[in-house]
Amino acid sequence: MSAKPISEEVQFRLPRLIMSIVMSLIFWIISIIVPPTISALMIPGLNVNAGTVVGFIALLLTAIFLIRALSDALVLSDIVADVIVRQLGIREERSLRRAARDAIYVVAIVLVATALYTLLGTLGEIGKMLTTATMYVALGIILVLIYDIGRIVYRVIERRAESVADRLAKMAEKSRNRK
Repeated sequence: MSAKPISEEVQFRLPRLIMSIVMSLIFWIISIIVPPTISALMIPGLNVNAGTVVGFIALLLTAIFLIRALSDALVLSDIVADVIVRQLGIREERSLRRAARDAIYVVAIVLVATALYTLLGTLGEIGKMLTTATMYVALGIILVLIYDIGRIVYRVIERRAESVADRLAKMAEKSRNRK
């Protein structure tokens, strides 16, 4: 996050995030609708199906806008995590930020793996092996990120529970000393 005030950062990032998502949806829809309409055309000299090329380019542009949206979403998630941390009264800000980033990474990995699945599926037999490998790699990364999120949430809850237990112990000790 830059040195801008939070309100300026939100005013800058939120419209850009929305536009990036809209553009990625537009290019994704193009990658679904246009290639079947031009699948009979071959690119001379390359002997490649025009639908495959258009689909690949549209998916590439979709990925570019999704990556841009991800970077904006990370900054906005930091801001939201800061607000939530302040409301909960928890002093450990970094771990909750990392958990929010991990959750965003999980969503991004699912989106990228889905796009790659569609793209690699058009490559024939080698594409089937690549899609299988892509799905296993994505699943492995997602499992590691979910485990990390669980660890972070567990630590935060544990610390909060310890502070509540300490307060209750102090209150019980005070009431015992009064008697």
